[in-house]
Amino acid sequence: MGEGKQGVIVVEMSNMTAKGLVGGNPIEQLQAKFKDLEARFKTWLSKQTLPVEAAVVTATGATQGALLGALMGTLTNDISSSIPNPPPGAPNLNPQAMASFKQAQALSGGPLIQARNFAVMTGVNAGISCVMKRLRGKEDVESSMVAAFGSGAMFSLVSGMGGTNQAANAVTSGLFFALIQGGLFKLGQKFSAPPAEDVCYVKTRSMLSNLGLQNYEKNFKKGLLNDSTLPLLTDRQVLICMLS
Repeated sequence: MGEGKQGVIVVEMSNMTAKGLVGGNPIEQLQAKFKDLEARFKTWLSKQTLPVEAAVVTATGATQGALLGALMGTLTNDISSSIPNPPPGAPNLNPQAMASFKQAQALSGGPLIQARNFAVMTGVNAGISCVMKRLRGKEDVESSMVAAFGSGAMFSLVSGMGGTNQAANAVTSGLFFALIQGGLFKLGQKFSAPPAEDVCYVKTRSMLSNLGLQNYEKNFKKGLLNDSTLPLLTDRQVLICMLS
């Protein structure tokens, strides 16, 4: 009778530990709760209309960008204070030099300036990406470049980097951001894609996994038994390859 109660206690303790009520790593528990909250938020957001989803995503992206910008502005505060402010209406200061001063101040401003600049940049990028993904039903390099163009143009206008010709500089900044984002997107696809050799063994790997023979995958690759050649072989030839 006592052994039965001990067994029940052990089972209950195991269930409580699995649920994170007793013991366990608190960091892992926090990560699990965060992932669960994030999954619920994404599920709720996917059920909303396009204007609501775009507004929420834009606000979330702007908040993240503001926090990042404030942090960067705090770290670069000493640099911005060392940049002298040109006197207004200086006779020997041409428009190009004035534009250079504004660009330097925009890139090395204080926490509030950087928070504003990054909030606009990340918020616009997130909002456009959300709208493009909902309208096109996919997230590809074209959508990524359109979002980057919009964020680059808005960053140029808000930060004051446009100089005397703000419209032209906004377009130039947008194109620069789009090209950078497109290159990074393609580079990410290249490194995340499986090797060409693995693509040829998708069905073969699945078959071996279903049969519990995944340890023989290297033998199949050695014998060039891929998805295209495997249906042409007999059972005896496959067995020889497995034993080789």
